[in-house]
Amino acid sequence: MKQQISAAIDLGTNSCRLLIADGSGRTLYRNAVSTRLGEGMCVGEICRFTDEAMKRGIECFCHFKKVMDEYGVDKYRAITTAACRMADNAAVFVEEIKRQSGIELEIIDPYEEAVLNLKGALVNVANETAGYVVIYDLGGGSTEITLATRSAQPKILHSISIPWGARNAAEKFGLKEYDPAVAALLDEKISAYVKSFVRDSGLEKYDGDVCFIAASSTPLRLTHIARGWKKYDRQRADGQKVGVEEFERAVAKVCAMDCAQMAQDDNIGPLRADIFHAACVIFSRIYKDLGAKEMITSLKVAVDGIIMELSYD
Repeated sequence: MKQQISAAIDLGTNSCRLLIADGSGRTLYRNAVSTRLGEGMCVGEICRFTDEAMKRGIECFCHFKKVMDEYGVDKYRAITTAACRMADNAAVFVEEIKRQSGIELEIIDPYEEAVLNLKGALVNVANETAGYVVIYDLGGGSTEITLATRSAQPKILHSISIPWGARNAAEKFGLKEYDPAVAALLDEKISAYVKSFVRDSGLEKYDGDVCFIAASSTPLRLTHIARGWKKYDRQRADGQKVGVEEFERAVAKVCAMDCAQMAQDDNIGPLRADIFHAACVIFSRIYKDLGAKEMITSLKVAVDGIIMELSYD
């Protein structure tokens, strides 16, 4: 009997991810394409996708549809998050994706995004003994932080969506090149949100019984830089336990680079060079304010959570 083939798509502000798996959850295909959907989105008073960004996004979905057809996908779920929640022309964009690729794209709210990220990331803490988990996912247009129980049926205790990610922060604050004064302004903005999360979640009550998960490519890339791994391989860094002192060394190295140097770096590259300083500012401020001593890096996020849900249907 043919196994069901499932697919999950997660369109973010900077990248679009596709995961295809068989009925047992075995990965058949995984890819992330840099669509830079949020590039130039919030330059004026109204947030709108540029024509170029929409073209890149639509081309990505048309490509992903071909891949899904090649693998004989039986069912799928495609979601999009912060960028489409903010963009004035998001509805038009979603309609065009449906018309040109045939894929139905669902705009989800921050809570649903947190749930899916949690389900995916928990795979990487299966061997941990802590009773609780804090996961934070640094995206291109927002950053989600969630406190939950680490259990077979995890319960979200508190979650926050910070309206700043690597792409929109880099553009709004002008952090393509590192500037300590500008970085301090972004740092202050992020800190206010994180401190409110710590306070409102009562995080101190769980001290010593929490494992911290850092999702997205930023911690994966910083792990490579900290450990001197020469070429970025997201699978290699997935599930690594990394001390904050390692991240501090990596962030210091990045802040000493200019954009051109980052573009040439095998662990950053030209597609992320213009947003990586902002990503590092946000990332380091969050683990400092959370009081984390070490974190588990996670490639597994929303697409993995979707595959789990589709497998249970």
